[in-house]
Amino acid sequence: MTVYVDDAVTLWRGHRWAHLMADTLDELHDFAAQLGIPRRAFQDKTSGAHYDVTAQLREQAIALGAMAISRHDDRALMRRVIANARAQGRRETP
Repeated sequence: MTVYVDDAVTLWRGHRWAHLMADTLDELHDFAAQLGIPRRAFQDKTSGAHYDVTAQLREQAIALGAMAISRHDDRALMRRVIANARAQGRRETP
């Protein structure tokens, strides 16, 4: 099982943001908790099951073992991770 964090490219509220995703929801939630991200920050939208993280949290996630993936360099892997996140999002229960 793996936790992934994509490029921090989205600019919002003065920060660059990335997406934290994982092979399983349990792993995603556990990893987010290690980063100090509250469960209420979990996003289960059409983009898939993920947490938004600032560029700074992205670096912490990588230091904790998350795999950095790039929308530009890892297109096939990125498509697989996003497809999995979308499937997980449909299975999430409150």
